[in-house]
Amino acid sequence: MRMLQSIQSFVNNYFVVVDHEETATHELQRQVEASYSKKVLLQKENNFYDVRLSDNNPAYLLCATISFDDDIDKVYVRLTESECLVVLDKHREIIGYISAAELCQHLYNNYLQLNAFIDTILDTTDESCTVVDRDKNVVTWTKGAEQLFSVKQKNIIGRPITEFFNRDRLEILSALEKGTSVRHQQHKAKENQVVLINSNPVYFKKEIIGAVVSETDITSQIRLNKELYNASEKLFNLEKEVTKLTASEDPFQNIRGNSPVLNKTIDKIKKAASTDASILIHGESGVGKELFAKAAHNVREDKEAPFVAINCGAIPSPLFESEIFGYEKGAFSGADQKGKKGKAQLAKGGTLFLDEIGEMPLEMQVKMLRLLQEKKFYPVGGTKEIEVDFRVIAATNKDLQELVKENKFRADLYYRLNVVSMEIPPLRKRPADIIELTHYFLHEISIKYNRPVDGISQDIMQALLRHYWPGNTRELKNVIERLVVFSEDGEIKLDELPFEFDTTRTSSNTSQFEINHNDNRSLSDRLQDVEKNILLNELEKANGNKLQCAKNLNITRATLYNRFKKLGIT
Repeated sequence: MRMLQSIQSFVNNYFVVVDHEETATHELQRQVEASYSKKVLLQKENNFYDVRLSDNNPAYLLCATISFDDDIDKVYVRLTESECLVVLDKHREIIGYISAAELCQHLYNNYLQLNAFIDTILDTTDESCTVVDRDKNVVTWTKGAEQLFSVKQKNIIGRPITEFFNRDRLEILSALEKGTSVRHQQHKAKENQVVLINSNPVYFKKEIIGAVVSETDITSQIRLNKELYNASEKLFNLEKEVTKLTASEDPFQNIRGNSPVLNKTIDKIKKAASTDASILIHGESGVGKELFAKAAHNVREDKEAPFVAINCGAIPSPLFESEIFGYEKGAFSGADQKGKKGKAQLAKGGTLFLDEIGEMPLEMQVKMLRLLQEKKFYPVGGTKEIEVDFRVIAATNKDLQELVKENKFRADLYYRLNVVSMEIPPLRKRPADIIELTHYFLHEISIKYNRPVDGISQDIMQALLRHYWPGNTRELKNVIERLVVFSEDGEIKLDELPFEFDTTRTSSNTSQFEINHNDNRSLSDRLQDVEKNILLNELEKANGNKLQCAKNLNITRATLYNRFKKLGIT
């Protein structure tokens, strides 16, 4: 490790900065005399300074020149050739000197400081961290390692790690002997204990001089995941029973709203849902993508067909494979002795809903592609291939095409999922639905909290209509719930809205385009004012996002910029 990247700090801390070369020469002479306790004669020849010690035995002190921003390698080489270095600034003027003794002292101080930082970091972390040298001797053993492996630091430091652990369970030796690295790999550290492990070899001048490993105990997480799975399975069976009792003729009945853009979306999904085609649902967070997916499932499947949902963004990467494919008994420590069925097997004969598909780890995307293409898979730890048949519906709030360009999502999986693509319109693009949903949530939540509400004022409704709704339907429901919670005597208050709004614009008595009967301007000038108000209003609704503003107005961004320029909008 480079202890010092440049000698700038020496210049700032040890050298007197002078303006003229003549003055600098005298100052340099004074500093050298003070350092060597001798009178000197300083002369400059060919960019070198010969410092003559003027005592009874004249001698010369050769000082080479360096720049103030030279790195430590160059400083070291020059000091092997000279007894001290004259430091020049970017204008090639003298700003001081440095000797080998001073450099050693500074490097030694930095070394001590660096060790202090490293020791404090290792003492602070709760993780298990182990470092061995090239002879497999332990040089670092954190408190986390003590707790995880029940071996005291004083007993293991300086001794070979193979004295304490079986070689077959030491991933750190692979890093040391083969130069291999692993990250987030599930590893059986000892009986009934599973850890997530990261390991790397330590290189110095292209040679391995040691290895580092860090470990996180996930045994309890595996157990909790098993309990969560059992609870999810019970909930899944309960949902099936509830669906049988509450099934209606129209699967989309639970989707509230009657705007043209929403109805058009529902019609398209109905057509696609009646086929075997994979459906990819795009939509912002909170628009109800899973609600649409369930409705699409119910269009085609019978009452007994399972609908299995998995949130790809909520599962830790190391547990993803066992969650999708399940595992055989004894596949790893903490595993259920009976084994576990994966989501793919549970979805047999029905629909597998992959929510937040853009969050799926890259290493899982290859296996998922094979599953979708062949409808076959091996459980973790299994040797028998399982065949399943299900329809896939995926959903995302990300631009998958952009992720493909950034190599964060596989193109082949994207094209496999994107047979039929559906866009769920955000709430701000269907303002008529805001009114219907507001009254529906108001009724539902007032019953839930036993707080009758008389109604909603025009001012509050206008504020709701003008809000951008980045959280969509979910955000609207939360806002209405807040209004009901803080209501008094059946009245909900405008100042309880959790977002900013313009009261002058939400007043029911104020028109955005008031008519001035005394305006004698031409029709063209008056229409420009109206257009300007429309653009400013839409720009505010889009929170200043010009691209979104142009989309809302159904014009190109170039057209929007041209209108801004013509109307003087900055």
